[in-house]
Amino acid sequence: MKNCAIFWFRRDLRLEDNAGLYHALRSGLPVLPIFIFDTNILDELPDRDDARVTFIHREVSRLSGELKKLGSSLLVLHGKPLDIWQELIKNHQPKAVFTNSDYEPYARERDAAVEKLLKGKGIPFYTFKDQVIFEKDEVLKDNGEPYTVFTPYSKKWKQKLDLPAFGQNSPALQAFPSEKYLDNFLKIGPQPLPSLEALGFKASGIEFPPKSVPQKLIMNYDKTRDFPGLDATSRLGVHFRFGTISIREKARKALQLNQTFLNELIWREFYSMILWHFPQVVTNAFKPKYDLIRWRNDEEDFRRWCEGLTGFPLVDAGMRQLKATGHMHNRVRMLAASFLTKDLLIDWRWGEAWFARYLLDFELASNNGGWQWAAGCGTDAAPYFRIFNPETQLKKFDPDLTYVKKWIPEYGTSEYPAPMLDHSEARKRCLEVYREALR
Repeated sequence: MKNCAIFWFRRDLRLEDNAGLYHALRSGLPVLPIFIFDTNILDELPDRDDARVTFIHREVSRLSGELKKLGSSLLVLHGKPLDIWQELIKNHQPKAVFTNSDYEPYARERDAAVEKLLKGKGIPFYTFKDQVIFEKDEVLKDNGEPYTVFTPYSKKWKQKLDLPAFGQNSPALQAFPSEKYLDNFLKIGPQPLPSLEALGFKASGIEFPPKSVPQKLIMNYDKTRDFPGLDATSRLGVHFRFGTISIREKARKALQLNQTFLNELIWREFYSMILWHFPQVVTNAFKPKYDLIRWRNDEEDFRRWCEGLTGFPLVDAGMRQLKATGHMHNRVRMLAASFLTKDLLIDWRWGEAWFARYLLDFELASNNGGWQWAAGCGTDAAPYFRIFNPETQLKKFDPDLTYVKKWIPEYGTSEYPAPMLDHSEARKRCLEVYREALR
């Protein structure tokens, strides 16, 4: 297996329209595909039945099966990436390594270390843009600074597609037809796939959403997406997160079918850009003054929020949906986050960590951006005194209680708790605490 190129699968678990894989397969070298179960990440997970590990294991197994049909196989490894790469270099002496870019702080640190190791051995390390349409410095203000407000960012993002000239044939949306070059994988016998148990995990019982959604759902997305009682959201987040679908393909379809859905894809890239340019947001408020807020951080209040026992049904239904399915409707996410940070005055980082633990579609950039938006300390231009009213949100978005009754079977009985606070009083308290910190 010497004199080959290695392609390192990460957040791109597919053979079709895969940018880095496309370039690897056209390099003129036979390609050895690998995947690493990274213990630096896995060891930090609190739950041994983490649904995302089950999902990744399932998709890696699927990839392995597809490669076996091509007379190749996926080399699946388990450990610390730097240690594994030292072994790969010794055993395979690759001529080049190809992969797709990852923009999270840990990934950047990991890739820099791997690149340094490879370059020390004279092995080039090629990375490609694949999980976003525009990355890093590709969408900037005219003065070269990064955007910090979504609307002008989204306008520039769309301008860069140059739709008047190209339409859906915009160069930024063009596929990388890696599927046309699959014969260029290295021909090797089947490689073992470690079981979930060997990785230190067990299977999750959570059901995973499909990779495709009805076209009608996307066409009606702007009219139906805010109502949690309807099955009207795509649930594609986990597939974008792990690259089991192509962002370019979905962006082309969104352009054709629904601008609101396209905007959701742009929000994802906006937060990715924010994390790239302002990595301090991982631990600190985007607006530094907000780090001065004196959070109450009542542990019992936080427990009731986590368990869906606040007495505010739309909040509670969302929290229960999250724990049971790894998903929470986006309208309800905003309400639950507002309730925690504004009504309960609990640090947004507590809620962010809870979502990071349970969300199937968890992405650091989007989760962090959403929580800071809800707490008023993020990139959003709206003032901090935007506070969601749980009762108003319920009447507006789940008037028939379809969603609430699905997730709170005891709703309307003596078993369901009374509201844990008076929202109007909590709102006044929030405004006082915020004003004190920001004056």
